Amino acid sequence: MSRPPLHDRHGAKQPRRFDPAKAARLDDPGRFTYLPRDEVLALLDAPYGACIVDFGAGTGTYAIAIASARPDARVIALDEQPEMLALLRAKPEAARLPNIEAVGTEALGTLRGCADRILALNVLHEVGDAALRELRDLLIFDGRAAFIDWNAAVDRPVGPPAAHVYRVEEARARLERHHFTILGARTLRYHYALIAKR
Repeated sequence: MSRPPLHDRHGAKQPRRFDPAKAARLDDPGRFTYLPRDEVLALLDAPYGACIVDFGAGTGTYAIAIASARPDARVIALDEQPEMLALLRAKPEAARLPNIEAVGTEALGTLRGCADRILALNVLHEVGDAALRELRDLLIFDGRAAFIDWNAAVDRPVGPPAAHVYRVEEARARLERHHFTILGARTLRYHYALIAKR
């Protein structure tokens, strides 16, 4: 049985995918003030030599930060939009890091079962059910995924409207419907974090 295409948005909360014309927002260094790199790394808790997939990496701001902080890790920045991958590949800091790869969804078949850790940053509200199944299939048997997304229950000056994102309990329910086991949850300044395994 064939799988639905990854760009199928059935099940997504946000009506449209992120517009590449707004990509500069993803490179705003202010993002690290409310979601610091070290906090993301702590949530990932990746073992030495891990394969870390940044699922929906966008322009690669966090993928680059992780690859820079963890030279022992293989960081795969995966995005469905070629425009985003082109912006990532054009960054001098990405070119200098030998442990980061920018790949499109055509690579999914070769990546299944390779990820020790997955970072799903600000994507749960955007991805359809097909993409969520693909994300799950990337994990190794005892791998973990960190779903860090905008919290609909928090008033914030940044991010999508509350109607386009989840409350923590909604996000948990969606992940559990897709056969993820939730290992832990945290609330952050504007986000929640759910740590899950397959």
